[in-house]
Amino acid sequence: MQRQPDGYFTAEAPGLGAGTLYRYRIDGAGPYPDPASRFQPQGPHGPSMAVDPDAYAWRDQAWRGVDMKGQVVYEMHIGAFTREGTFDAAARELPALQALGVTMLEILPVSEFPGRWNWGYDGVMPFAPYHGYGDYESFKRFVDAAHEHGLAVILDVVYNHVGPDGDIFRCFSKGYFTDRYKNDWGAALNFDGPDSQPVRAYFVENACYWVREFHLDGLRLDAIQSIHDASSPHIVAEISQRARAAAAPRRIVIIGEDEPQQSELALPVEDGGAGIDALWNDDFHHSAVVALTGRREGYYHDHRGHAQEFISTVKRGFLFQGQYYHWQRAPRGTPVTAQPASAFVNFLQNHDQVANTFYGLRLHQLTSPGRLRAMTALLLLAPQTPMLFMGQEFAASALFPFFADHKPALATQVHEGRRKFLSQFVNFATAEARERVLDPADRATFDAAKLDFGERHSHAAILQLHTDLLRIRREDPVIAMQARDRIDGAVLSDRAFVLRYFGSSDRATDGERLLLVNLGDDLVLHPGPEPLLAPPRGRRWTLAWSSDHPSYDGLGAINPFSETGWRLPGESAVLLETPA
Repeated sequence: MQRQPDGYFTAEAPGLGAGTLYRYRIDGAGPYPDPASRFQPQGPHGPSMAVDPDAYAWRDQAWRGVDMKGQVVYEMHIGAFTREGTFDAAARELPALQALGVTMLEILPVSEFPGRWNWGYDGVMPFAPYHGYGDYESFKRFVDAAHEHGLAVILDVVYNHVGPDGDIFRCFSKGYFTDRYKNDWGAALNFDGPDSQPVRAYFVENACYWVREFHLDGLRLDAIQSIHDASSPHIVAEISQRARAAAAPRRIVIIGEDEPQQSELALPVEDGGAGIDALWNDDFHHSAVVALTGRREGYYHDHRGHAQEFISTVKRGFLFQGQYYHWQRAPRGTPVTAQPASAFVNFLQNHDQVANTFYGLRLHQLTSPGRLRAMTALLLLAPQTPMLFMGQEFAASALFPFFADHKPALATQVHEGRRKFLSQFVNFATAEARERVLDPADRATFDAAKLDFGERHSHAAILQLHTDLLRIRREDPVIAMQARDRIDGAVLSDRAFVLRYFGSSDRATDGERLLLVNLGDDLVLHPGPEPLLAPPRGRRWTLAWSSDHPSYDGLGAINPFSETGWRLPGESAVLLETPA
């Protein structure tokens, strides 16, 4: 290979066709796989395989892409979603997800990783889909099938570190990493130091590659707070702009996870933001878990789960926008300004939060059915973008613990690291509890996460609840507006609150909506001295939906409104309307 002025080495290989296996030797060392390999049929330590990126015959020419408004996100791990754990097997379940009412699939990282199972955050070949999930074109077939069913697909990508096993970047250049920044998962990537331009180019091109060659509808950026860059433009802003250009004329979305809640990330680049379309909202999740379980240890410390918190997050997005945060002993968050409600992704479960319940328990196993139904109503009828974690819609019995198949020495370190992390929760900090933390490298730990789709039938009531709520979200003209500036709320008790949807000012015929959520005991208001409870002049509140309906295993739906006051049953939610 010949050295080029920009530091790269090149050579022509005219006989190297699709399916050819190859490696590199560097100054006699190696051989090493290609750090930009498109496929690793024998894993990250094996040879790279040449592919024809244009061989797949796409069928989605009419697909024009997506925007954030109107989306319902469904987070999915390909390896655990089905028994087979492949893209093709996951594609068979797309009709059921379409019928449920989700609109966007968020796929946990699929970049090539070592071992037989992994969450995906230990990826070491950012351009190569994991070979255990199928052949090179299997991901393309999955995306194509999703588009045929009206489902967008975005990919969780990791641009803050690479995994500890199979990292070959250092074999090619020392410039990929920097020790100038702290990173919880390994060396930070070098986006702003000496020799950083090729590193930036590599990861920007990776983002473009996924949306261009795999027709993805966007990306979810993992842990933006650990994507360190003091230069301008910030690498996240550059990724946002370049990926959109690569996808054009299709529209894509970029969703970010940012623990410090830097709300300005979700502003346009020209307004000083990073061009992110939406950010995960941990505040909503933490308040919900405290309200549903009473648990406030660990990182739930600063949330109370009171009614005021839910009103505030519906109206203002994040709860912490610069206030002191005791758990981190520092202020947290920045002010939310012009960001629309769709820019905040609310959830009751995700891969991290389920796994952080010691055994990987799901929320329905930690609270009462009534409270869960009521909170699900808030999640799916609030104006923010809702996200479901795979199996949540039918109260899957499958756990979702942390799993990663590593070599013995590294596996021991990972297991111990998991014990240490969980010890922040008081109940998990005892010696007895530490010994019972599931081994991520044990096949049984991974198998425990596999969904049983037979539970769609045996748990039909909770599935019906989700389906009906998503239909309302989609079809009700007032709910579908997703306008946080057209909603007001009031506290009825520490555990109960009301949200009033005023509808569009230029479409008065749509009427108004009232969502009442009671996570506590029966609430009787005779009278009801709260102006938001008053119906519009000359109208009455009629019952549109109730979490107590028998089809959801409830005790029976009643209208809590009467001429003399209100009676809201405990652990319930109701949606009232004033139709034209």
